[in-house]
Amino acid sequence: MDKKSHFGKFMLLWVGELISSIGGGLTTFGLGVYIYDLTGSAANMAIVTLIGFLPTLLLSVPAGVLADRHDRRLLMMIGDGCSALGIIYILVCMATGGAALWQICLGVFISAVFSALLEPSFRATITELLTEDEYSKASGLVSAAGSARYLFSPIIAGFLLTFSDVKLLLFIDICTFFLTVAGAAVVRHDIGTKIKENKDSFAKSLKGGWAALTEKKGMLVIVIVSSAVTMFMGVLQTLVNPLVLAFSDSKTLGIAETVCACGMVVSSVILGIKGIKAHFVRSLGISLMLAGVFMFGLGLFENIFLICSFGFMFFAVLPVANNCLDYLARTNIAEEAQGRAWGLISFISQMGYVVAYGVSGFAADAFGNMTGLGVGRGSGITVQIAGICLVVTSTLILVIKSIRSLEPASKP
Repeated sequence: MDKKSHFGKFMLLWVGELISSIGGGLTTFGLGVYIYDLTGSAANMAIVTLIGFLPTLLLSVPAGVLADRHDRRLLMMIGDGCSALGIIYILVCMATGGAALWQICLGVFISAVFSALLEPSFRATITELLTEDEYSKASGLVSAAGSARYLFSPIIAGFLLTFSDVKLLLFIDICTFFLTVAGAAVVRHDIGTKIKENKDSFAKSLKGGWAALTEKKGMLVIVIVSSAVTMFMGVLQTLVNPLVLAFSDSKTLGIAETVCACGMVVSSVILGIKGIKAHFVRSLGISLMLAGVFMFGLGLFENIFLICSFGFMFFAVLPVANNCLDYLARTNIAEEAQGRAWGLISFISQMGYVVAYGVSGFAADAFGNMTGLGVGRGSGITVQIAGICLVVTSTLILVIKSIRSLEPASKP
């Protein structure tokens, strides 16, 4: 029996994701500038990023189990709504005399703990709402929403910081939480809940999710390879701020991030309209190789034109990679285990970010001191090394047979 499409409900959730992404981008940009001005260290910026990321990583697996045992839309509402508490805490600290580094870390940590509930439930809900033919287009639209934090947020934040400070950015982000929670509530009311009676223990449910993920060897292999890929991409994500701020200001950084993100928007919109029809594995490997090449170019010189040009091309190929990985996972994992599987996928693949956030800032500072050229050039060198490693790692996707076997059969 063919599954009924709820594309309109998906679009409502997507609008909420878009708004949330813009708000989160304002906070990320504002805190990045605030910490750099406060400490002048790439390592401190990386530490805050790591602290904000760890809860999402460590809680992704139990959050995935919860997504298959409880109301997914309710979990999305709780996760999105309560994550505002951490941002509110930082805002209060700043309004009462300025936030110290440890207070920012605590607020970011609190926000991330609740945000961890959101991702597996959101991804599993997409599979639940849409038909298989709509997966690729939906992935393109989700990538477009995610790119909003890089496209709109930096330029908005850079403009607002010319006449205000980071507190305004945090306040706007807090306001967006109400809209996203309302969207999830409407979808929950309209389509009801689909909670399967599950008397299995938490451990047994988790074991079932692992079995679904490892049923096809290639699925686990591609997720492990993705962990290395995220590590190299995490280096760029961490170091782009000190790379630009070393020779320019926050307004220029905002414009540069927006220009770079335009590449992601262009390709995401194209994918959202047309989707990818075949050759998902090959497209995944080639797009990641190109991403590595563009990373290397981005770190070459302290030149805003080159950074924007290579950054645009880097972000343009990312939605293709995300789209392909998303489709391969949705079509090779049983729907009833999608929540647990996405939790495990997030945990394994994003382990690379932990390494990137923990090492890249210190590496940039070390290269800067070693060469005597400062943290900006040290960041550029570190990004170049990561780009080379990404090119090498991406070749594994094209040559490993178990990964190629995940390719869906061609439709007549």
